[in-house]
Amino acid sequence: MKHKWPRSLFLCLALALMSPPNAVSQDKTAQTRRGEDNRLGLVQATMCETVTDGKPVNAAVVFSTQREGVSCFTVFDPVSEDTFIYHKWFHRDNAIARIKLSLKPPRWSTYSSIHLRESDKGPWRVEIVDNQDHRLETLRFSITD
Repeated sequence: MKHKWPRSLFLCLALALMSPPNAVSQDKTAQTRRGEDNRLGLVQATMCETVTDGKPVNAAVVFSTQREGVSCFTVFDPVSEDTFIYHKWFHRDNAIARIKLSLKPPRWSTYSSIHLRESDKGPWRVEIVDNQDHRLETLRFSITD
């Protein structure tokens, strides 16, 4: 017995195969835009041990309390005008810090950091939000011994 596939299934498959391979990253940039005259594109968000010479060092998702600190590094491109974002730090769903960071055209990288203590063990997250509190990205990580 021959099975007949619905025509709509073939149409969806054909459209998926014709989509460009970087469609996901294009959608992410489109989501972070706030109108053609006020574009803000988050192109990199990384948790790392530190930032040296404008670059993240030792990116990871698990950090030891033996390290001095943890940093959230972000890169925006494009940045159409002077603006700001926030890095909101949470430990076990409790707000710990809300750090305001400036951005300048045409491309800008910035970071925020926390110093680690023994009591910082457990799950963490950093929410990266624009100046209107729209969430652009959430990074999750853990602190261990």
